[in-house]
Amino acid sequence: MRRMMTMFSALLLMAAPTAAAPVLDQRRSDQATAYAARRDGRLLGLREIERGVVPTMRGAQYIGVDFDSGTGVYTLKFLRDGVVIWVDVDGRSGQVIGRTGR
Repeated sequence: MRRMMTMFSALLLMAAPTAAAPVLDQRRSDQATAYAARRDGRLLGLREIERGVVPTMRGAQYIGVDFDSGTGVYTLKFLRDGVVIWVDVDGRSGQVIGRTGR
């Protein structure tokens, strides 16, 4: 039984890097797309987006950001009173286009 558990654990460890690879590749692709769009003037930079949104979220802690290269939308994440708030921002205009949470 112990030997079987050891072998199972080893198999899981070998599979973990393979499972994570597509996620890392997608993140690199999104970053490259965002960089090219920013360089070409088709997209506002993250710092510009943050300067427009973070000050409006009084009392909330800024957690981080996701970027969707397919839509050009930044999703800024905040935490207030134990509730996560997502703010969607159009990367081309800087306008808030959606919000969930309080």
